[in-house]
Amino acid sequence: MRDTKSLLLVLLSFGLIGTWIYHLYDKTKYSKQRTEIFIKDSIAVAEGVQDSLHKLYSSTINNLDAELDSTKSNAGLLKGELGNKLSEIYRLKAEIAAILKKNNVKKEDLELARKKTTELQLLVQELTSKNNTVEEEKQQISTALDNVNIQMKNMEGNVQQLTNENKVLAEKVTIASTFNASEISLTPVAVRNDKEKETSVADKVSKLVVSFSVQNNISDEPVSEVYIVITQPDGKVLKTDVWDAFSIDTRKEGKKSYTRKVRFDYEKGESKKLIFSLNADDYMKGNYKLQVYHNGYMIGQTNKVLN
Repeated sequence: MRDTKSLLLVLLSFGLIGTWIYHLYDKTKYSKQRTEIFIKDSIAVAEGVQDSLHKLYSSTINNLDAELDSTKSNAGLLKGELGNKLSEIYRLKAEIAAILKKNNVKKEDLELARKKTTELQLLVQELTSKNNTVEEEKQQISTALDNVNIQMKNMEGNVQQLTNENKVLAEKVTIASTFNASEISLTPVAVRNDKEKETSVADKVSKLVVSFSVQNNISDEPVSEVYIVITQPDGKVLKTDVWDAFSIDTRKEGKKSYTRKVRFDYEKGESKKLIFSLNADDYMKGNYKLQVYHNGYMIGQTNKVLN
């Protein structure tokens, strides 16, 4: 597109120069062949010059307006300085054409046409150079944008890598601060006459006693909490409160309902013994599974079978 515009402008310039040369030659030849010499008085000459200048002015203005309208509609890509240069070219073209169309062209008119033709050539060359400069700047901007895009992609990759590394690091910190559980037990207890006795008979169970110890050398949270999940023989989680529908997010099993949340004070490094009891309306025969969760990780489990 750039080469096509430049070629058209250059052809326009040479076309105007050729037209000027042709008219100059024709007028010279015509002048030599004339056998009659017309002499006008000074007043008539002045009136003729004035009339010619008036026609030249009107023709120039009319042609300029027409060309500017054409430029606005057809040269949308040329803006600012380039647009002004193009308008100037159209103006000179109209003025030169008006001079060369005169019947009684004078030497001064031809000199003026020659001057304007030279000016037109310079404008065409300047406009061509401007077009080249704009294209070069566009290419430089495009290259710069490509470099920015590459840098942005590299930055996004670095950010993603950093995010992944932070995620891994956070996971390691979470794992390191997770309690270790030991001495986990689930004991069915029968209560008779205010006396408690361990039993494995489902019909005699009055409550379930849960006990375990937790310990961690990194965690410095003054108040900690763990979650207890007891799964009954029918696969349902034991609920001591039918209205309690809370769940936890586990690392491997997704959301999971829990039986009890245990909150307790903790001092870093200590082995904390936790014990509590659960009461249900009734107990069924089969296998009961106890699981302890902390930070979404299962830290221990045990089983108990009732007959």
